[in-house]
Formats: sequence, structure tokens, C-alpha cells
Amino acid sequence: MLTVRAPATSANLGSGFDVFGVALGTPADVVRVERAPETTISVTGTGSQYIPEDPKANTVGAVAEALDAPARIRIDKGVRPSSGLGSSAASAAAAAVALNELYDRGLSRKELVPIAAEGEALVSGEAHSDNVAPSILGGFTIVTDDGITQVDASLPVVACLPETTVSTRNARRVVPQEAPMGDVVDTVGHAATLAVGMTRDDPDLVGRGMADAIVTPKRTALIDGYDRVREAALAAGATGVTVSGAGPGVLAVCHRTDQPAVAAAMIDAFDDAGIESRAYQTTVAKGAQIC
Repeated sequence: MLTVRAPATSANLGSGFDVFGVALGTPADVVRVERAPETTISVTGTGSQYIPEDPKANTVGAVAEALDAPARIRIDKGVRPSSGLGSSAASAAAAAVALNELYDRGLSRKELVPIAAEGEALVSGEAHSDNVAPSILGGFTIVTDDGITQVDASLPVVACLPETTVSTRNARRVVPQEAPMGDVVDTVGHAATLAVGMTRDDPDLVGRGMADAIVTPKRTALIDGYDRVREAALAAGATGVTVSGAGPGVLAVCHRTDQPAVAAAMIDAFDDAGIESRAYQTTVAKGAQIC
């Protein structure tokens, strides 16, 4: 048996739609694999009742097929589905790393990213690597058509997850197909600022670079209480706040000393909106690890 832990992720980071992503220290999925004549899947943990165990309908099954690596696969979910924290990506990433090792396929971590992304397509309808890349590689990742850039980072963040859901497919439907040139220029500038901030582990630069006037405003409308939560987090010391992935998770960047206050403020703000939530005080962290 081989066991791999793969972290939750936060994609987009405001200004980096479909390009930026980070691995989070917590939560995480744990996947255990054993060789078998055919692939079977069992799922336990957070939200497991909503995850299909049919290999043809599960991201992990798609990964096993792509690697020609049939296995008995057990998934212990730590990342809630429909959270905006890369739940399906974490399972796919863990399975890709585990099965590559189990069957000695010899693929590099970067070569495993598109394989795990194909598994993601079962959930989102399209193969996107902005969640699976950081879950496999760790740190801060930049995904483009011509490759992946990875930067080690350990920036303090708070990921606040309300007890609501947002469908990834619905979140993609509200993305505008056109934008004013001024908004595009501003977003490029913010994305560049964020990337430099990640290389320096600088919460102030990263927070400033998360601003986005194109995609984020459309997605925040799908999250009850978002504006209140954002304002509360900033007042408590967050340097930047945005939607995590497709939502409803909300990501705040901050200095380490402000993490407890930011987390409490976000929970209280969701509570004021009549929504229960939990907050993860964590950091940008390593990718999938063989246990």
C-alpha cells in the first residue's frame, strides 16, 4: 500500500484567473492505493456522501485510467467538495503521485499535472491545471499554455469556508467574455505585483496584487455575505481578500501576527449574515507528499 497526502489549493488569487494557484498547508486529502486487477474506489471523510465511487465518474478513476494503473483506491477527504479549495484537484493530485510511484511510471511532477487535470475535467467540464499544479508541485504556481512556473513560498493566509456551496460550472458561466481595456491593464499590473510578492513572501505586495475588476466581482455575487466578510478581514489586518477558486471559500492574505484576528473576523462576519463557517489559519505550503 502507498499513501499520499495532497493539499487543498486556492486558484485565481483575484488577478490571476485560470493562471495562478497556491497550495495550502491545510486542509488536505489522503489517498491510499494498492495494485489490483481493476480500479475500485471508496471514499470517506468530509462530504464523501456527495462523491461518486464509480471510477468512470470520479477524478481519481480518470487518473488511474490515464496512467494505465488499476488499483484499489481509498480516498479520505479533508477538502470539502464545492468549497473553492480544490477538492477534486487534491484527490486527483494525490492519486497521480501515488499511482506513478506504485507502478514506477517514472513521470516527473510537472508531467503528472496534465494527467491530474484531465481528472478535474470530470467535475468542471474542462481540464484546468490552476488547481492541480499547486497541489502536486506546492508553493505558488503560474500555469500557461507553454508551461508551468513554480515558486516556493510560505506566505500566511486564512481560508474561510462557509457552509454554502457554489458549483464550479455555475461560477464559470458568470465569467465575462469581454472586458474594458482599462480593466485589463489594471489586472495585468496587479497580477505582476502579486507574482513579485510571492517571490518575496511579502503579504503587502501579494495583497495589493489580488485586486481584480473583471472576474471577481461577478463571482462574489454568488457568495452570500462576501462583501461583509471582505470588509471585516481587511479591518482586522488582512492585506488582501478574494474569492478562493470558484468559491464559496474566501482567501485572505495577512501577516502572521494578524492571522487569529483575521480568521475570527471572517467567521463573525459570515455569522452576521446567518451563515456558519470555519477558518483555516495556514500558509502557502508544499505539494503532494508520499507518507
